Amino acid sequence: MANTFYNEILTDHNMNPIHKKKIENPTITLEGVNPSCGDDIILSLLVEDGMVKDGGFEGDGCAISQASCDIMLDLCIGKPVDEAKRLAEIFIRMITGKITEEEKEELEEASILEDISHMPARTKCAVLGWHTMQEMLEE
Repeated sequence: MANTFYNEILTDHNMNPIHKKKIENPTITLEGVNPSCGDDIILSLLVEDGMVKDGGFEGDGCAISQASCDIMLDLCIGKPVDEAKRLAEIFIRMITGKITEEEKEELEEASILEDISHMPARTKCAVLGWHTMQEMLEE
């Protein structure tokens, strides 16, 4: 049952991404590349008054990288920059290590990607957008 739910969410975000688009007047844009499998995204954010006001991504890649980026933007748009950075840090720890149940709940829909931690070849796909956003918001 959980595997079906995971596949449905992943497929929906991959086939019908809400945030796979150019946004108007982004304040930060950065390309993220995963050369091991060819994932390539260009992430754009509109950050004003310490808030992630809007975001979008373009590019190509596997279903995991595309869905993860879309889910990330769903979660982080409308949040303060510090909160978006914290969520990225929690997500990356979830994929590469351990998090608490409380932290997992904060990730909302993004928590369905937790099992990717058992697929080492796919972890880079899942974290590509998150690492890119983290790098953008650190500047």
